[in-house]
Amino acid sequence: MNKEVIKYCPNFYKITEFVPMENDVITEKILKIYQEYIYRIDLNNMEDVKMVQELDYVIGKYIEDYIFRKAFQKQIVQVRISRDVKDMLKEMIKSIIKIFNKYEEDTTKIIYVSHWI
Repeated sequence: MNKEVIKYCPNFYKITEFVPMENDVITEKILKIYQEYIYRIDLNNMEDVKMVQELDYVIGKYIEDYIFRKAFQKQIVQVRISRDVKDMLKEMIKSIIKIFNKYEEDTTKIIYVSHWI
């Protein structure tokens, strides 16, 4: 494992040592996607580095936050990636990050609105 990559992934050990519940196929696949992606990034490509940092944060949140994990699992099964995409793994990573951003946006709105009620 390239120690340089771990420098960008503060949640690496927490994520790789996480043991999903029995029959939690989605979590197992998410963890595999995480590992597969971080092992293949080009550290000279700033887009890859930025994306791996975001992915590390999102998967760290996925492991820590049960409510987010359940919401995420409902959303991820609806993701469709076209077969003609050059890099399916990268598209999957983008989808994972997009689901998290939408979740954060929605939960922030709920807190903000209820604050004023």
